[in-house]
Parts: sequence; structure tokens; C-alpha cells
Amino acid sequence: MLWIKAFHVIFMVTWFAGLFYLPRLFVYHAMSDDATSIERFKIMERKLFYGIMTPGGIITLALGLWMLFDYALESYSGSSWLDTKLLLVAILIGYHVYCWKLLQDFKYDRNRHGHVWYRWFNEFPVILLVLIVILVIVKPF
Repeated sequence: MLWIKAFHVIFMVTWFAGLFYLPRLFVYHAMSDDATSIERFKIMERKLFYGIMTPGGIITLALGLWMLFDYALESYSGSSWLDTKLLLVAILIGYHVYCWKLLQDFKYDRNRHGHVWYRWFNEFPVILLVLIVILVIVKPF
């Protein structure tokens, strides 16, 4: 089971790398006004989302579910920290899906946000990461 946990953490890092970098690309994309840069950002965003971020997220979730059903439900049934962690992961999945929606907006030149909005948007997964890691390591409740 330690191998599953190790790969869960590895792919979680991969997923978060994408969750941190994609909104940063959105910042630069929103600041661009020449066609060459805009097209370059569209390619970079698409490759990051579909090639790194989404596979990392799917594998992270699959391995997490494997661990959850294999031993966590027996050991931690009713644990508040686990319930809270799962809620935060669900919010993180929502963030991921919203990134896809923003990706589509940029793809079809429908972006409605400025670079400052994306700078703030970029901070949200940092907060979730801190909370999730604290819940898993410290198990405060």
C-alpha cells in the first residue's frame, strides 16, 4: 500500500503543478495583444491541461479512491479530518473544471477577465494545498 500512497503523492504534485501554472499562463495570455503570443498561449494552455494537469488529477483521484476503499474506510470511518479533506478535494475538482471552462474561453477568444483577476485566481489552489496537507499530516480533528 505504500507504493500506492507514494504514487498518489507523486501524481498529486503533478496535478498541483498544472493547477499552479495554468492560471499563471492565463495571466500572461490576458496581458497579450499580438496574435503570435495569443496562439502560443493557447497551445501551451491546451498541452498543460490535457497532457499534464488532467492525467495527474485523474491518476491522483484513482489512487486516492483505491486507498480510501482499501483501508481508510475501515481505519478512519467517521473521521472529521478525512471528511474535510474529501470536501476540499471535491472543491479542487471544481476548480479544475472551472480552469477547463476558462481554457475554452481563451480558445474561442471569449476571455472576460483581466490579468489581475487571474493573479488572484491563481492563489486558490495554494490555500487548498496547505489545508489538505495539514489535514493529512496533522489530522487536527
